[in-house]
Order: sequence, then C-alpha cells, then structure tokens
Amino acid sequence: MRSKVFFYVLIASLFILGIFQSVQRHMALDIPWFPGETRTIWSIDAKIDFVAQGKPVLASLSTPKAQAGFTQLSQNAASPGYGLSFLNEGNSPQAQWGIRDALGKQTLYYNIQVLVDARSKDPQINELPELLQRESGAAGLAATKVIISEAYEKSADAFSFTRELLKVLNDEDPNQNVRLMLNGNSPSPELLITLLNEAEIPAKKIGALKLEDGRRRQHLHYLVEVFQEQDGFITSRLFDPASTQAVNRENLLLWDQSGKALLELTGGVDSTVSFSMIKQNQPALSVIMEKPVNEHLFNFSIHSLPVEDQSLFKGILMIPLGVLVVVIMRILIGLKTSGTFMPVLIAMAFIQTSLITGLVGFILLVSVGLFIRSYLSHLNLLLVSRISTVIIMVILLISMFSVLAYKLGLTEGLKITFFPMIILSWTIERMSVLWEEEGAKEVMKQGGGSLAVAVIAYFVMSNEYTRHLMFNFIGLQFVVMAFVLLLGSYTGYRLLELRRFKPMLDGE
Repeated sequence: MRSKVFFYVLIASLFILGIFQSVQRHMALDIPWFPGETRTIWSIDAKIDFVAQGKPVLASLSTPKAQAGFTQLSQNAASPGYGLSFLNEGNSPQAQWGIRDALGKQTLYYNIQVLVDARSKDPQINELPELLQRESGAAGLAATKVIISEAYEKSADAFSFTRELLKVLNDEDPNQNVRLMLNGNSPSPELLITLLNEAEIPAKKIGALKLEDGRRRQHLHYLVEVFQEQDGFITSRLFDPASTQAVNRENLLLWDQSGKALLELTGGVDSTVSFSMIKQNQPALSVIMEKPVNEHLFNFSIHSLPVEDQSLFKGILMIPLGVLVVVIMRILIGLKTSGTFMPVLIAMAFIQTSLITGLVGFILLVSVGLFIRSYLSHLNLLLVSRISTVIIMVILLISMFSVLAYKLGLTEGLKITFFPMIILSWTIERMSVLWEEEGAKEVMKQGGGSLAVAVIAYFVMSNEYTRHLMFNFIGLQFVVMAFVLLLGSYTGYRLLELRRFKPMLDGE
C-alpha cells in the first residue's frame, strides 16, 4: 500500500514540477506558448545638427531611461572623429560626444532600439525634484496667488489640483488673471511648473516622443510630470499643459526625463535635434534573448549552446513524445510493433526524409532485405556474422537506391540515407526470424503496427507547436515522464482485445 502511495506521489510531483517550471519560464522570461509569435521593436534615430565655432565641442544628449511599456535593447551612435561615452549621471542617462577642434556644420547620430514590453514598469521614485522659485512682477505674483487659491479650493491632492489648474488655463474664455499669465500664448510646461511650485507641488518637464511608423524629422512633445508623496510613497502622473484630457501613454516614449535641457552644447551654436523612427516585428524568441535582464538566465539553458547543437537538441527533445505515443499505442490500444521503440527511430527518420519518401524507402529496403535474408538463413551462419552481413547489405541497398533515384531525377530519394542503418538491419533480422517462427501473417501484423505507430509519432514529433513547447519548456519532459509512469501501472484490457468479447454481444 505504501509503495502505491509513494508511486502516485512521485507521479504527481513530476507533473506539478513540470507544469511549474514551464509556467515559471513563461512568466520570468516571457517565452511565448505558441510558435510564430512576434514582438514589436522601435528603431529610433536622433539627429543632432549644429554649427561648430572652431574650438573644443562637448555635446550631451539626454536619452531614454527605464519606463513602463518599453525595454531598451541596444544603443549606438555615429560620430566620425568624435569621442563617445554613454553616461548615467544623477540617474539621467545621456550620450556625450567630444572633440578638440571642430568648425562649420556638424551632424551627430544616436540610435536606440526599444522593445514594446508590457512587463516593463516605471522605476520606483526615490526623490522629489527641487521646487524652483521664479521672480515675477507684483501683478504676476498677485494673479498667480488668485489662480492657485481658486484651484486649491476645488481639489483634494496634487493631481486633482493640477487638473483644476489645466481647466483654468485652457478655458475658452479665460479670466483677467489667466490672460495676464498667458500673455497671449498657449499654456506652456514652464508656466504650469511655475504655478505648481508656487503651491509647493514638485513637478518637472518631460520630453515625450509619439511613436508612429515611418515618421521623420519629428520633435519632442513636452509634458509635465507632477509628483505627490503620501504615506511615505512617491507617485507621479503626466499632464499635457495644452489639454485637460489624461495623457495616453500608448506608443509614447518618454525620451527626456532629466528635467533639464534635451541637448547641452558647448563650442557650437544653432543646434537642433530631430527624430526618425521605424517599427519592426521580429520573432519573439530572438527578441527576448536580447533583453539585458534575461542574459544571465539564458546562460544556463539550451539557448546558450551553439546553433548547431541547438538544432540537434530540437530533435532529441522530441523523442519522449514519440515514446509516449508508443506507450499509448501498445498499452492502451494494443498494437504490436517490431521492437519496443523502433517506431520512434523510424519516425525520426521520417522527419528527415518527409513522410511519403520515408514510407516508400522503408518498405523497399525491408522488402528487399527480407528477400536476401531468406537466402542467408539457408547458410546456417552464426548470429554475429549474419547480422553483420545484413548491415553491409543495407548499406549497399541504400547506396544503390540513392544512385538510382538521382539518375531518375527523383531528388527526394536521396534522403533515404537518413535511415538508421543498424536499426534497419536489426528490423530485417527480427522480421526474418519472426517469419520463420510465426509466419507471414505475424510479420505483417507487427510490421504494419510499427509503421502505423511510426506515422502517428511522426505527426506528433514534427508538429510545429509540440516542437516549440518541448524545446523551450524543458519542464514538459517531467510531465511526459509522469504520464509514461502512470500508463505503466495500467493492467486493464487493450482496446483491440475487446473484439474477443464481440461473440458474447452477438449472442445476446
């Protein structure tokens, strides 16, 4: 009784372990469940133009940092003659170019590739930006206090206060205080930040890039990030100074989060920064392996092996599924096969040759081999000598069929060389002995059963979906093992054995 309990606990443990490892691999590495899935990558170029003044030039471009919805895959720059460094000072990443002497029009390029990644989140905010005090005249100061006072009464926190300010600033018929502050212009990020800082609410300017496929010479759209500290946690939201609507962050890349200038330039004048972008869809697996966060995880997986070895494992890892098919067909269905797992090896040969070519080649080789083997049985040879002769014979037959197929223009016939020669030799030997002992009927039964199981295993093992799952989720090997062990304890009737009871049903 205890052994049975332990047996079923072992099966359950293997099954749970396999499912858990597969789900964990999907959740941690974002490996897709289905083959053929793609991921979206944006390739964005920033072009910097300026006029150098014949002296040392230092140009610092703010670059994107970690944010929700995007994961940076790579960054590079084209800057002939310039020194280039990627810095991260004060948690504000930037690309910095330097040269001792430059004169005239200069152009620098910066490229970044970002992955659209729903798993990426905004980093935790650890500090608030400083409150800036701007000097203004008496009239401007009075107008500021009135606007802040009115918005404060209609709000409950920093975010609702900001929304009230935006309603006032974007009113179609602004009052006298608002007109004084706007001075005939549209609401700007600087004005909104000034009002927020006067109300002691931290805020900073954010340069955002709207991602649209194939767009060129685009410029940043500036937003305001408003911060609020509550119960020891700092949260923030984005607001558009020229709108009262919530900011839609879909396809919105926050490029400049430094709160300062997008480009800091010394030794040059008349600088401009423009952006071009293109959208690409790439296979999910290749993209996921490029993610920096996954690099150390893939170092201890099959994906870290050379491509040639990975291709080999793609075939090897399908063998357990073929084994499961054999177990089901023999234990539950009751099909007889020539050899226990010979159908799996035949199925692997079919994968290399294609099904029709493999079936024709297998039947031809075994048929001719049986004919020649029947002659060897009259020579009373020892087993070792007899099977060695059969192996040589199989090699000669494969060579002959390959040459004949090539001469006839049947290029598919050349794939017959993928058949395992030793297995074919043993198959011919076993069938020959079976013919002598049990007769042709039993040979046809076991040979036909072997081919039927091999064909079923071929369809299972060559399926794109199963190949994807078995290669990328190693834990499924434990699931297959659990099913094999469970089927090994089955002691009931095979499906094909039930026909023995048909006369009893007819008698009723």
